[in-house]
This record gives sequence, structure tokens and C-alpha cells, in this order.
Amino acid sequence: MRDRLPLALRFYRLASRAAAPPVASRLLAWRLKRGKENPTRLAERYGQPSLPRPAGPLIWLHGASVGEILAIIPLIERLRAKDFAVLVTSGTVSSAALAEQRLPAGAVHQFIPLDAPRFVGRFLDHWRPNLALFVESDLWPNLILACGDRGVPMILLNGRVSERSFSRWRLQPGVIAALLRRFDLCLAQSGADAQRFSQLGAPRISTIGNLKLDVPAPPADLPTLRKFKTMIDARVVIAAASTHPGEEAAMLAAHQRLRAKCPSLLTIIAPRHPERGPGIAEETKAAGLSVALRSQEEMPTPDVDVFVADTLGELGLIYRLAPTVFMGGSLASHGGQNPIEAIRLGAAVVHGPHVWNFAEIYAALDAAHGAECVADEAALTACLGDWLANPVTRKAVAEAAAVTVGALAGALERTLAALGPYLMQLRLEQRI
Repeated sequence: MRDRLPLALRFYRLASRAAAPPVASRLLAWRLKRGKENPTRLAERYGQPSLPRPAGPLIWLHGASVGEILAIIPLIERLRAKDFAVLVTSGTVSSAALAEQRLPAGAVHQFIPLDAPRFVGRFLDHWRPNLALFVESDLWPNLILACGDRGVPMILLNGRVSERSFSRWRLQPGVIAALLRRFDLCLAQSGADAQRFSQLGAPRISTIGNLKLDVPAPPADLPTLRKFKTMIDARVVIAAASTHPGEEAAMLAAHQRLRAKCPSLLTIIAPRHPERGPGIAEETKAAGLSVALRSQEEMPTPDVDVFVADTLGELGLIYRLAPTVFMGGSLASHGGQNPIEAIRLGAAVVHGPHVWNFAEIYAALDAAHGAECVADEAALTACLGDWLANPVTRKAVAEAAAVTVGALAGALERTLAALGPYLMQLRLEQRI
């Protein structure tokens, strides 16, 4: 018998049940105006499916956005190789676009329903998952409680609790404990994460490692890559990936100072949110630099100083063009972005101090001299200038990063081993 729910959770369930229809419509209308929803798939947010349920045992994986979906694609490929049907859910337009590009055949994507009992029930009635795998820390109370009530086994994959989240959850210890107790297993990224989960009430925890360290190099369209390489020719290229407001200004300032010694310099900027591309282009023009926009099908011609890659799913192209990459979200206080894909394609990585989303990865890279941490715009410019002037130094950083990432990998195999008993149970139930 389940423990009695804390008062806060009971109130949340009642309030979300009563307020769901009017609040949901207003929320989705607001998000739609801001480009945060797909207008052709809004019904999915109400739990209404747009695809049929696949036959046989269904494994459901949920990740909040792009980073989480990227992390589980190798796992999904392995599950599909074992012939399990796979449903993937996420909550952002960009993650849906990524899923369309990268999910293997036989895996389907849906938007996660809004967390109201009516929508969640509709979703679960249709999909009837046999195993639910939640990625990192995107824990929606009604969704988790409903799965628990229906007896759906739940496992937390790549579990992570930042210091900030831990402090917030400690203000409502009964709530998080009631949710975590519904999980059969919590597979934590690190020992520190495991300790936090334990203190928050998770009953069964294993430290597995970070699935993001096993992410393969992102693909690139080969004809497009050849076209870009021909256009760029012998120019020196630096890139800024997944940038946030304020970081583009730092890269533009660095470009202005560095081009005095490197006139052929091309800076590629890939904003975390591609819709910001036109605004970055205006900022670039205001800085006295010429600019081209990928979304406008423009090219980095010889007279272009800054190329804004304001499209989705093309970081694989950018990392193959730029041997030096600044990882965004780290000078701006957003917790940093994942450096693994850039490293796998041979880039030397520079980052700011705000990297709590990937604290252990960056700590290991910095300690091994496999990345460079800079405090501000001046230090960023100095680091980029040093690597431009000393390619041997840059290459040594990239090589140290590759060795470090290789040593830290292995979470995918450990995750599959932990899932083994659950997958075997699904096979047995299928035969009955």
C-alpha cells in the first residue's frame, strides 16, 4: 500500500485537476506565440496521441529537452536492436526536431502531456508503457504518481541533482521523497548525485556514470560539409556553440581583437536558441563586422567575418569546421553546455566558470589540461589568441580531452546491465 501523500502533493493533484482545461489553453497559447510549441501537435500536450501504440512491450523514455534526448539516443538504439518498441517524450520544439533527425527506425516521439491528471491519464491509457525511464531530473508529480498507481516500473536514468535543486527540494522533503519512493531504481551520474538522492529519499541507488560521456560524434551532411570546406578554404575558424545572451558580445569582441593578427579569421556562432539568430546578426553589424545567417541559406563567403548558425541539428557540421570551440552557457550563468560532442570531433574546448550542469566532466577536463576555463571576455580573447598562435598547444589540449573522455566513458554499458532484469521480465511477460 502506498504511503499517504504529503499535503502539498494532494493539493497539487486537486488544483491541477480543477484548473487543467482553462489554464492549459492559456499556457499553450502563450507558448505558441513565442514559438515554444508545435502548432500541428498541440493535441499531444493534452495527452491525445498522434500515432498508434506499437505492438508488444513498450519502453517509454522521457527527457526534458535536447541535452537529455541526445544522451539517450545510443541507449534507444541498443533497445531497438533488442527489438523493443520505444516511445520517447520531451517538452521542447527543438528536442522534437532532434528526435525526428536522430531517432532510430521504430522509435516514436510524442510531446509530454501537461502535468494534469486528465491529460496524463489519457496519455497512459493509450500508450500503456511496460517500463518508464525518466532522464536526469524532469520529475512531474502527476505523471509519476499515475505511473505508480498503474504499477508501471519506473527507473531514473542518468540521475542528477544540482546543488541548487538539492537546496530547493530540501524545502519540501516530503514531496520529493514521496516521488522518489515510486521509483524502482535510481541510476545516478556520480557519487555526489547518489548521496543527494539518498538524502532526498530515493530507496535504491546505483552510481552508473554519465550517459552524456558516451554520446557519439554528431553527424553532418557530407555534401554540405564539403561545400562549406571549399568555401572556407584556408581561413582560420573558431566557433561558439550553444551560446546565451551576452556570450555573443564576448565572441564579437574577441574577433575584433584577434583579426588584427589573423585577418582571415572566421567566427561561427551557434546560439542555443536559433530564433535569436537575427538579433545576433544585428548585434554583429553594430560591432562593425560583416555577417551571414545560416537560416537565410547564406554562406561564409570570404568577405564574411561572422557566420551565425541559427539552425537546429548542425553542430556536427560546425565542430568539423572549427578546431577551437567556446562552449556556451558558461560565461552567462546557465550552467554550461555539454562539451563531449566537440571533443569527439577533435576540437579544443574553452569555457567559462559557470558549468554546474556538467561540473564533474569539466573538472576532469580542466585537471587534465583537456579544456581551458576563462573568467571573462578578456581571458577568453587571450586563450583564443594563444591557441591561434600556437596550434601545437591547441592540439595538445584536444588530445588530452579525448583521453579524459575515453577514461570516463562506460555509463551506457553499465546502464544496460542495470536494466537487464527489467528487460528480461518484459520478455517473460511477452511469452505468457
